[in-house]
Amino acid sequence: MIHWNALTSVEQLDQILQESMQHPVLIYKHSNTCSISHMAQSRLERQWQAEVVPTLKPYFLDLLRHRDVSKAVAERLGVRHESPQVLLVQDGKCVYDESHMGIRFDALPESVRLSH
Repeated sequence: MIHWNALTSVEQLDQILQESMQHPVLIYKHSNTCSISHMAQSRLERQWQAEVVPTLKPYFLDLLRHRDVSKAVAERLGVRHESPQVLLVQDGKCVYDESHMGIRFDALPESVRLSH
């Protein structure tokens, strides 16, 4: 089970980028009006294995409620906006991103899954 941390402000994004200097963070960008987004979230939650990635902190970004934050994520991490989308951030940089049905726990880079 994933214990999501809500990402709700641009200031919090700055803190998360700093946090990623200590341990990897995962940002999941979700649209409540998109059935694919709901399927991707459900699959990620079912596959999640906290014991495999105990240092990975997951953040949940509701795109419709926080469009400014979504735009800041794309700009600061240099990734094209997609929805749904998962971003893996380490050392202040996006090291992996995937969207739509490509969002899977087992697709996370092995370096993160073995980082504990």
